[in-house]
Amino acid sequence: MSAVQRETMTSRQRVLKTINHENTDRMPIDLGVHFSTGISVFAYYNLRRLLGLDVDNIEMIDCVQMLARVDRDVIDRFHIDTVLLNPAWPSTHIWNPRGDYRFRVPDTFHPTQQPDGAWKMPVGDAEMYLPAGGYFFDGAWPDFYGLDDPARMDLFARRAEELYKETDKFTLMMGFCSYFYDLNFACDMLTDPDKCRRLNETMLAREIARFDEVNRRMGGYIQAIELNGDLGMQSGLMCTPDSYEELCYPYLKAFCRHVHENSDIKLFLHSCGSIYRALPMIVDAGVDILNPVQISAREMDPQTLKKEFGDKICFWGGGCETQTALWSYTPQQIREHVKGLVDIFKPGGGFVFNQVHNIMGNVPAENIVAMLDTAYENSFYA
Repeated sequence: MSAVQRETMTSRQRVLKTINHENTDRMPIDLGVHFSTGISVFAYYNLRRLLGLDVDNIEMIDCVQMLARVDRDVIDRFHIDTVLLNPAWPSTHIWNPRGDYRFRVPDTFHPTQQPDGAWKMPVGDAEMYLPAGGYFFDGAWPDFYGLDDPARMDLFARRAEELYKETDKFTLMMGFCSYFYDLNFACDMLTDPDKCRRLNETMLAREIARFDEVNRRMGGYIQAIELNGDLGMQSGLMCTPDSYEELCYPYLKAFCRHVHENSDIKLFLHSCGSIYRALPMIVDAGVDILNPVQISAREMDPQTLKKEFGDKICFWGGGCETQTALWSYTPQQIREHVKGLVDIFKPGGGFVFNQVHNIMGNVPAENIVAMLDTAYENSFYA
């Protein structure tokens, strides 16, 4: 690193200025601020072993996708500018899914191993299922905190204040509505549009009230909220652009306007897939950040995205392609791949480095090191 390549901002300043398309010392780097920007506990275990760090207290903070909380030593090692808001589980035990892998999990998480090595856990009328040798559960997606809404809000608010006062990292709260839901909703958009309008009118009122409570309790401590709803498939939108414009976009815009008029909190939209055809509406609605920037999907070419929308929205992701590259390339190929994408997305700002979605459990630790080290080595603007 040359003498001029030095950090002159805090992480929180760096990320906020990047979102605002203002000049920064370097491109911010994220790992694990969100449950789609994180790392599998299996890959995290292997990464920590490669780095010579202890593996005795790895916390599995998402028990469905089986994601790890990224610890401070790893945050420091890779110059990560973000931190997960979600608090530690109120009480825990150690779970050994297979081999030497042992993870700290909530006391409300008690899957049962099957004769074939799979794991199952009933959740109401459904069940979670992890096949033998698998890396994540399928099926139900429960909240393992086991708390009522007021107690959960108290826990998150205390954590937000603690992170703000004790770190300089950027954080966000997950779980707000994006006003598009799933394929069933996409079908209803064609067959029963009035039903969709009624649902989104109800959701808009509910989400505004929920945001107001979050803003009151922790608005001075968090920097963004996440709107969740996969709008795209690999090949295109799940609905027609006209249907989205009529039945989703007005509600998204109304919610974004309320947030911007009543706070400094940024809006982080998580949507996988090919969403190019909806991006003009997403930008106009007032969304500040797009994640995960699935560059392998149709019409999601990085150069096109940067050229057409790079000054209008912050791309959070797209820094390393995970479907075909991260798990299969050599470390040298990863370095070349990451540098090429950084060279596209970084100029002019408006880019937070993260791989496309979570790092899966079978990704070699050497590739993770190559990805994050290359990102930092190429992050400075001076």
